[in-house]
Amino acid sequence: MASYLGLDTSNYTTSAALYDSSSRTVVQEKQLLPVKAGERGLRQSDAVFHHTVQLPQVLSRLPAHGYAAVGVSVRPRSVDGSYMPCFLCGEGAARMLGQAQEIPVYRTSHQTGHILAALYSAGQLRLLRTPFLAFHVSGGTTECVLCEPDAASLLRVTAAARSLDLKAGQAVDRVGVMLGLPFPCGAALEQLAEDSTKTLPYRPVLKGADCCLSGLENRCREAYVRGETAADVAALCLDAISETLSEMTAAVLEQYGRLPVLYAGGVMSDRRIRDRLAGDDRYFAEPAFSCDNAAGTALYAAICAEGAAVWQS
Repeated sequence: MASYLGLDTSNYTTSAALYDSSSRTVVQEKQLLPVKAGERGLRQSDAVFHHTVQLPQVLSRLPAHGYAAVGVSVRPRSVDGSYMPCFLCGEGAARMLGQAQEIPVYRTSHQTGHILAALYSAGQLRLLRTPFLAFHVSGGTTECVLCEPDAASLLRVTAAARSLDLKAGQAVDRVGVMLGLPFPCGAALEQLAEDSTKTLPYRPVLKGADCCLSGLENRCREAYVRGETAADVAALCLDAISETLSEMTAAVLEQYGRLPVLYAGGVMSDRRIRDRLAGDDRYFAEPAFSCDNAAGTALYAAICAEGAAVWQS
């Protein structure tokens, strides 16, 4: 049993984590990338710069040696052609650590990292033995995938449903910025929605199991201009996302049959959304393991090195 380092350099968070396979515990450190007030994101060149500055700072808060292996996310999703420059920062650091300490480096996707972190947090790593459905809901991705055991990559991921336009996290951030909240807006929007006293109607837009969310941004803007309170508009945004995800879940379950459903990604750290989606055989990560993190990549390294012993008692 040993300690495994995980790295993840997503578009908005620099993350590092250690997984101890003897105690089965995770210690993680992370730091948001700075975004100027009023802006809704970062250019990739800026993200790469900030990761270059922040990654040594984040790593300095964890032990600097004694790793058995390093796991790192090198692309956003588990599909051919998926690429973002910001992941080069984590991959480069992992390669240097691997060479300096003469340890293996295991590469995976940001999406797989999210799924593994959510399974760990929910106490459901056992699902790696069987097919299950996983939603990855964030600013960069809103989709459901069918996950099946795979000897080569641990998980074989097949797209089952997705947003055809705006991603859920983009909707949250755009509505939040409109309401004057700091970016990224998820936590502040959730807190603001707690003061809502009125339910504003919204009908999800689905095409098969896929969804369309661009109308949600327009609906929230219209409500705010009409004079609805910021709290009620915040609640409208979050409740509309939860209703959309609920209908998507029903659609994919009808297609694939009764399978466990896992919800991961930064948007799924919102308690209001989670509470509305809760049900039998549905699993959620705690917020620290739902938003961007490196716990999943550390787990990936441990599983690659030790196999099923990581989740078997």
